[in-house]
Amino acid sequence: MNEISDAAEGALDHVPHGRFETNGRHCVFEYMYRDAGNWKTYGALLLSGDAGDSQEELRKCLEWGDLFVAEQVEVPSLCEEHFMATGEGPSDLDHAYHEFVDLRVANDEELASMQVTGSLAELLVRMQTAAGRWDVRLSPNCCWG
Repeated sequence: MNEISDAAEGALDHVPHGRFETNGRHCVFEYMYRDAGNWKTYGALLLSGDAGDSQEELRKCLEWGDLFVAEQVEVPSLCEEHFMATGEGPSDLDHAYHEFVDLRVANDEELASMQVTGSLAELLVRMQTAAGRWDVRLSPNCCWG
């Protein structure tokens, strides 16, 4: 555990303990699930690490520069939430891919309200491992083969 002064600790009283590291940078990975009817459901992950130039690195890993199979890289799938929001279950409009939207610095509100779900470095490694080998069969929305 990091040692911090009483004054600094008091300044963090409004922030739930264990929600984020006080000594690091954080970023938000924004993504969505968009079905073939163009209905969208958005999601976001709070990650430890500095976004820096990572967006370009990340896009190089993605299918067509913005698509990925969430289940393959341990990103929470938005499909169930999407089905609930649209009031429909899986249909021929659904597919295996989620869409990358943005990678940006987390703001104070996000740091206070979101839980860190991992590190940007770990996510980048998983994306790099999957690059060029996206496996749609890992998604429950895959209806091929």
